[in-house]
Amino acid sequence: MIDTGDFWLLTILLGIGTFLIRFSFLGFLGGRELPDWLLLHLRYVGISVFPALVTPMLLWPAATGGQTDWIRVAAGAIAFAAGMKISVIGAILAGMGAFYGLRLLETLL
Repeated sequence: MIDTGDFWLLTILLGIGTFLIRFSFLGFLGGRELPDWLLLHLRYVGISVFPALVTPMLLWPAATGGQTDWIRVAAGAIAFAAGMKISVIGAILAGMGAFYGLRLLETLL
């Protein structure tokens, strides 16, 4: 376990760090026009964050002790296909529906 003083020091330093990262864009560049090349790259930030958050939970979930579960992989593939055809919300709903439907099917069989 981490010492209480070290915990609060780390928490404060991380808070300052995240503030400075956000302020670098909002404070320094807030009233300026950004170059086209930067705007092009910023368009893909949100798209790249979502898979980075989902992939570890899909391939090495804590619920199974880090073992890959075929139901999660199948639901992820269905969510990906739905996202390509429908939208992000459609992908989330399709993935959730596939996960719970396959989990129910596995339980019944």
